[in-house]
Amino acid sequence: MSLVISPPVAELLRKAAGGRDVEEFLLSLIAERLDPSERIDVYLALHEKHLREAESLYEKGDLSQAGEKYWGAVTALFNAIAEKRGMPHYSHRDYAVIIERLYQETGDEEILKGFTLAKRLHANFYHHFMERKSFDVHRREVLRLIEKLKKLE
Repeated sequence: MSLVISPPVAELLRKAAGGRDVEEFLLSLIAERLDPSERIDVYLALHEKHLREAESLYEKGDLSQAGEKYWGAVTALFNAIAEKRGMPHYSHRDYAVIIERLYQETGDEEILKGFTLAKRLHANFYHHFMERKSFDVHRREVLRLIEKLKKLE
């Protein structure tokens, strides 16, 4: 199903989203009205969407957009993990607290490193500083982080 939105409403949605992807913004509003298990399903679906888009953008060579989608895939998993554990998950600080908790539980230093590299992909979206070779290293480690997070979800 495709939703047709008039240009004035679309503009209001873009403003309300505050720079976020409008679809993601609308999903977050809808998720507020769902019970926790349904919200987890929404976050997992959002993770899969972001990951598919990241891989497609990566294949096309659009590294800054791909990096932002990898970041979105990671944060969607954080949202699912935090929702399951009753933790807040609405800010960069919340994500840092989540990763600290996961590190304390697992002792896996690789998740700390992967999170740092995911944040750099996110920063690259805004500042365009990363070349393909270093992007590939970041991408590889973020994909490893995603696999580790899926096991913790």
